[in-house]
Amino acid sequence: MARLEDLTRGASVKGILPDGLVTVVDVKWHGSSVVELTYKDAAGRLGNELLYRHREPTLEIASVGKPWSFDGDGAMLRLVSEAHRIRLAYLFDPVLSHVPRRTAPPSDHRGLRRNAASAAVAFSSCRRSGRR
Repeated sequence: MARLEDLTRGASVKGILPDGLVTVVDVKWHGSSVVELTYKDAAGRLGNELLYRHREPTLEIASVGKPWSFDGDGAMLRLVSEAHRIRLAYLFDPVLSHVPRRTAPPSDHRGLRRNAASAAVAFSSCRRSGRR
């Protein structure tokens, strides 16, 4: 919620037009409860409107800046990217083709047996040699 006093030149305001932001060009007071607002919409068209105090709850001053920023946590971005890479690895890595997936039917049963058998042999040889 913005007060009429917050409407200053150059401010971006939501709530004047239903479809987006307007930029305040000029503000002219008429008494203490009415403002004549001259604004420019996103297309560059000028508009003029009288605003009364009862419209204050519908107005909002938009923050200045870009709608996106690149100041996020880099470590968290790497972590999330790696999680998504692992989640989608079965699409690109044939070794992971035997892992059950939610979106595609499992591969044929011979491929599953062959992969399971090779995994069991590799596991047993590691146990015998003492490696983990």
